[in-house]
Amino acid sequence: MQQERCSSSDRPLDPGCVLACDAERSADQPGCAPVDFPVAVVLPAGGSGERMGLPAPKQFCTILNRPLISYTIQAFERLPWIGTVVVVVAKENHDLMLNIVQKFNHTKVNVVHGGTTRHRSIFNGLQAFCNTSNSLTPKPKVVIIHDAVRPFVEEDLLLKITLAAKEQGASGAIRPLVSTVIATTSEGYLDHSLERAKYRASEMPQGFLYDVIFQAYQRCSELDFEFGSECLHLALQYCGVNAKLIEGPPTLWKVTYKRDLAAAEAIIKETLSMSACIIAGAEAEATELAKTLQKNLNMMETDVIPCAKESNAEYLSKMRNFIHLSMTGSNFLGVLEMVKHFEDTDHARLYPVVIVWVQLNMTKQSVDSQKTDELTAFRSLASEVIQGNVLLYGIQIEHTK
Repeated sequence: MQQERCSSSDRPLDPGCVLACDAERSADQPGCAPVDFPVAVVLPAGGSGERMGLPAPKQFCTILNRPLISYTIQAFERLPWIGTVVVVVAKENHDLMLNIVQKFNHTKVNVVHGGTTRHRSIFNGLQAFCNTSNSLTPKPKVVIIHDAVRPFVEEDLLLKITLAAKEQGASGAIRPLVSTVIATTSEGYLDHSLERAKYRASEMPQGFLYDVIFQAYQRCSELDFEFGSECLHLALQYCGVNAKLIEGPPTLWKVTYKRDLAAAEAIIKETLSMSACIIAGAEAEATELAKTLQKNLNMMETDVIPCAKESNAEYLSKMRNFIHLSMTGSNFLGVLEMVKHFEDTDHARLYPVVIVWVQLNMTKQSVDSQKTDELTAFRSLASEVIQGNVLLYGIQIEHTK
């Protein structure tokens, strides 16, 4: 096939391809080590999103055809050392959340009903682990509490939070204050200001020994349930556990206002452009090339799957860049099936899908001697699908042993 030419960032990784720092690399960093104890996550997602000014709660707003909460869930699900993600939602959103879990193939999620306040919802999530008959929610050693609308969380920080929680009993992410905090009088005048250098903003994620935070919630008052907002304070007040505070990266921001959705979409688009899914044929040569590409591509994340079958549909729904490897004269149908899938799912409506079909020519025949029917069909398909925001490229590699 005739070759067609196709043309580093410190952004956080998109949860669709999240977390560049894998467990092996994290073990080499200060404060990080492999996790050999059970860890679970509680995601309170029962808020109404009043500040967003939209009819749907912000955690269910879609970015690139996918709800925000799904990105957050995947940030945790992709980590093998995290066992269960308990998502706490309002009763009226229970079926909606179950549909999201099914559609986006979230395999570690258990959905429970929330309470009337944030603290009541978190407590409901923690109580899910008390049901010893439910194998989906075994009791963890450490539980991470995180906001459903903070999708950009990195494994390096999660490891530090988890290990500090195991050692100290509680831990939390913090960030420097960017604005001066002032106190006002009841008449609306300046009373005094705080020395900004002495204070930090409390962020998520926060980690706890499960027994510590569960006991704290059992002991806290109705006033805490109604008006409290700081889980770390409950651990200190009711269990005497002083949390280890860990400074997190600037990417810990929370989707709060409508403009934040546009910012989140821009970050996800940028990181999607730096990730790829390599689809390898069954041939040994194609598999070998796939492994080589995975090691050498200058991208944030590359996944290798054996072929574009329905069992791998989750990759087709999450990725935007695909490298399809096959032997000469084979598997053009695989490319056609991929294109059909993207058309049926409207996957490229907001952001282009790029498919690079790489054919390995293992024969002694020259490219010129091959029939041109397939090449003509490929060029025709590329011209057609570009109208639907799918960019199709072809490369042929002459391989001689």
